[in-house]
Amino acid sequence: MVVLVWFHVFAAVSWIGGSIFLSVVLVPVLRREQFASQKALLFRTIAMRFRMVVWGSITTLLLTGPPLLHQRGIPIMNPSEWPMVLSIKLGLVAILLLVTMTHDLIVGPRVGRILQLPAESRTKSDHALIGCSPWIARGSLLLTLVVLLAAVLLARS
Repeated sequence: MVVLVWFHVFAAVSWIGGSIFLSVVLVPVLRREQFASQKALLFRTIAMRFRMVVWGSITTLLLTGPPLLHQRGIPIMNPSEWPMVLSIKLGLVAILLLVTMTHDLIVGPRVGRILQLPAESRTKSDHALIGCSPWIARGSLLLTLVVLLAAVLLARS
């Protein structure tokens, strides 16, 4: 079971660490003037590559989580017997998955298409979506950090 814990933690660290890297390192660097002409291409290329890491991490977390709960004697099929922190964590995970899917499958591709248009031909809703997209990603990062906190609390209980 140590291997399952390792895979579970590795997947979480990969997702969270990559999200922090994008937000704290990559985006501020790409805002510099010398990257202005390449910013969109660089970010889109890196984000598409990171998307594979995120979905690989999600798959790993979903595959390793239930056996780890079973190992701890938590009845997977009986939510009424789950510790409160597990219920909260899994609720947050469900929200996080929904937000991630929405961002990756709807918002991200739409913003990519909008950014191909000349700025003067973009609608107000196009500009609003472009402005909201980074906040969705930041919200996802915040959610992953809260899920991590719930995981730590669960491990300590």
